[in-house]
Amino acid sequence: MVFSTLAKTEINQSYKEASKHLDFNQIEAGLTRHELDWLYGINLSRALTLAMKRSAERGFKIISTGRVQGPTLNILMDKEIEIRNFISSPYWQIFANININEMPFVAEHEKNNFLDENLAKSTSKSCKKHDAIVKKINHNKNISYPPYPFNTTELQSEAYNKFRFLPSQTLAIAESLYQLGYISYPRSSSQKLPWNINYKKILNAINHIPKYTKFTKEILSKKKLIPNEGPKYDSAHPAIYPTHEIPPFYTLSSQMNRLYDLIVRRFLSVFAGISIREDTTVSLDIGGNPFLFKGQKILQEGWTKFYKPYVNIEDKLIPDLKIGEIIEVTKIRKTKKETKPPRRYSPGSIIKEMEKRGLGTRSTRSSILKTLYDRDYIKGYNLSVTKFGETLINVLQDHSPKFLDEELTRKMENRLESVLKETTKRDDIIKEARQFLDIVLDEFKTNETKIGKHLLSGFIESKQIAKKLGVCSICDGELKIIVSRKTKKRFCGCSNYPKCTNSFPLPQSGKITALNKKCTTCEYPTLQVYIKRRKPYRMCINHKCKTKENWGKKKTNKKLNGK
Repeated sequence: MVFSTLAKTEINQSYKEASKHLDFNQIEAGLTRHELDWLYGINLSRALTLAMKRSAERGFKIISTGRVQGPTLNILMDKEIEIRNFISSPYWQIFANININEMPFVAEHEKNNFLDENLAKSTSKSCKKHDAIVKKINHNKNISYPPYPFNTTELQSEAYNKFRFLPSQTLAIAESLYQLGYISYPRSSSQKLPWNINYKKILNAINHIPKYTKFTKEILSKKKLIPNEGPKYDSAHPAIYPTHEIPPFYTLSSQMNRLYDLIVRRFLSVFAGISIREDTTVSLDIGGNPFLFKGQKILQEGWTKFYKPYVNIEDKLIPDLKIGEIIEVTKIRKTKKETKPPRRYSPGSIIKEMEKRGLGTRSTRSSILKTLYDRDYIKGYNLSVTKFGETLINVLQDHSPKFLDEELTRKMENRLESVLKETTKRDDIIKEARQFLDIVLDEFKTNETKIGKHLLSGFIESKQIAKKLGVCSICDGELKIIVSRKTKKRFCGCSNYPKCTNSFPLPQSGKITALNKKCTTCEYPTLQVYIKRRKPYRMCINHKCKTKENWGKKKTNKKLNGK
């Protein structure tokens, strides 16, 4: 049986149209992938774990890597190095506060970034005590087409951007909605919606949900329902869409409700019209210096009104102006700024990058990212590589660089596709993998002692770094996580103990990560606490901080006048 939703009608239809036999090519390709990933993962992970175990006097840590996990961590490490090597440089910007019909606007110097401070100073000085003269007014129409339907990667990325759901979390929530029959199968790389899913039936069903009614009526009034589709195609499943089975919303968790709303609004918006915006750029002359300020006007909302609140485009109207008109300048400002390093990957953007580079599949990318978190190779929402993650990459680069080779992984993906097309046999691919692993692991074995010591030193240093929470406000010592030998409870204490007895209580459950930021209220160090199956929360270490005044107090519902 072939189906993409668990809606009753589709299950019944797929039963009637069931194939006479199983899809053996699909099965063979799936088995090949599982065995290949197992071979790579179990052998190299075991080799790394044993190398470290034999170098440690007691205990050990499970270390894992694999066919996709290694290259993904390497991408994050490359970004880490790029950020570290970045050298910030100063630049200056000049702004003019202007007044049009008692309405304030800000114009910016056309050059934007001045690298020479003296030039910025002289330019700023030459602007003062001058009014602005309108030199040119340009109007440009900007057309924005509806988005494509969600595939797995886009859904994970958007859910992270809008709700801060981690990719694995998004997939788990989507899987629950699918199992309840409310959305189609969420593991798909397609950006296409086939006509046979019956657009009208789905839209008529969604029409019964009050908050979508005005949108569905507008779409259903069209003569033809043609979705705006993307180029990506998946032979197994279409893009993700809501089914005609409408959920009783009181039965859904808040997270399920939010993700369902996102999927429904995306589905509606792909049938909507274009959005048209008029951008206006006004060129000014202030004391012989060119300045610009911009405005925009929404001419046609189009698909954006269907996708609210997940897209926010507002009018920024400019009063009618004429060439040569004089505008009052109330202030000239010169500001100094520093160039910023490249942005780190977020959980949403690294999933996109993995897809772009052909690493992993729609089903495995989120679990690979979760493993990197669980193994303490990466941390934070702005993904940074831990000391231990960096050590692992250095070890693999020195002794098994082929395991970090993206091209090797991409070639393997192509080989797996060839199994599906019956141009390659599973046994041949597994045999090649075994031969490759034999050669690499033999080389690894000769360097096992050196590798083990390297991993152990990185692990110890990583643990020490993880304990650091900030600077002591009393003696400038180091505040760190300490576990009491007597009570076995953890607390925050100063490294200069017993000279300094500064200490603070800490949560006794969950994983603690320093945020390297000061509390905006009391300026003490802040941290984030991760507890399984609960939303992470942030706090400062100061138990007397005003932000904690209501901590531990039970909420009560007071009834007044019997109401």
